[in-house]
Amino acid sequence: MNILSNLKPTLQKIWEESNFKNPTKIQENAIPAILEGKDLIAESPTGTGKTVAYLLPILEKINEEHSGLQAVILAPSRELVMQIYQEVQKWKVGTHIKSTSLVGGANIKRQLDRLKERPQIVVGTPGRILELIKMKKLKMHEVKTVVLDEGDQLLNKEHLDSVRNIVKSTMNDRQLLMFSATKLEDPDQVTAMIGRKPEIISIKRTENNSAKVNHYYLLCDPRDRAKLLQKIAAMKDVKALVFVRDVGNMTVLAEKLEYENVSLDILHSELGKNQREKAIKAIRNAEVNLLLATDVAARGLDIEGLTHVIHYDFPNDIDQYVHRSGRTGRMGAAGTVVSFVTPRDERELKKYGKILKLSIQPRRIFKGQFVELNNKNVKQERK
Repeated sequence: MNILSNLKPTLQKIWEESNFKNPTKIQENAIPAILEGKDLIAESPTGTGKTVAYLLPILEKINEEHSGLQAVILAPSRELVMQIYQEVQKWKVGTHIKSTSLVGGANIKRQLDRLKERPQIVVGTPGRILELIKMKKLKMHEVKTVVLDEGDQLLNKEHLDSVRNIVKSTMNDRQLLMFSATKLEDPDQVTAMIGRKPEIISIKRTENNSAKVNHYYLLCDPRDRAKLLQKIAAMKDVKALVFVRDVGNMTVLAEKLEYENVSLDILHSELGKNQREKAIKAIRNAEVNLLLATDVAARGLDIEGLTHVIHYDFPNDIDQYVHRSGRTGRMGAAGTVVSFVTPRDERELKKYGKILKLSIQPRRIFKGQFVELNNKNVKQERK
């Protein structure tokens, strides 16, 4: 607990009330470095407490007497922005720190009104933040810290120019922090943005990170996947996030499952803000068993008590497997990851297992359970 003992009493109190025990590896490494003012590229597996790793030192360093904007946190999706913003709300209790969220697609007039209250922390999507900077409504010259959450996503084609311009609008001595679950392909991009070399923290996936998460796969014909998903939805106390490649396939799948009375909701970027919030709330509150989602919409989502992550459509690459799978088994909780695979996907999945040092086991569904292929009952059932 020694890294926390130097923090404000309000932060220590919330830590205790949250029933957190010892800080995670990323928290142990990042908190002191951020408090010292270092620029960081931090890579750590999903579900290891990265948000708290940068939020606590930021809240510690905010000057409550000063009402200018001091910290900007960028995230690639509305959902992730709202999630981070909720964490800010939780951890700033007992202080006079003001904060707000700024996302595209939301009412800009209302956001401008909130900016008049002079928040010290802003969490937002790059497009909307840059728009407000250009309108001269966001004053960046007093910003001390910029965070890129899900940094690998923020440095892709869609966001890179916006992110560069946002960073450029701050003073040279600001601190830049980048957090990601996967290794950055081109760390030099970040060095170029900061104008100096950042410190790199890389926390590897340990047995402990993944010990309570079972990784299974079901070998199946693509046309049988909906039936298998229906069987998983019928298992006891299931709360599953199901990854579907595109909106068209998702709509067809949702109709099939709804016809079979499977309780589900859908999440994709073409939905309106209220529909997306309603879908996330439904799975969080266990009002539905399945949330069908595209990768963009579910990026960084933290749904407490999520029992399963299902790769309905096989991931495009190993990074996508890591990001998707990390939605379950967060902060040491148990969880199950299930991939629907063809024989060709099976070969690829085995490669992922080798690289990630994960045991990914073949399974069948029998009497509402995942069972080993050599299970005698299954053989009898087949005869």
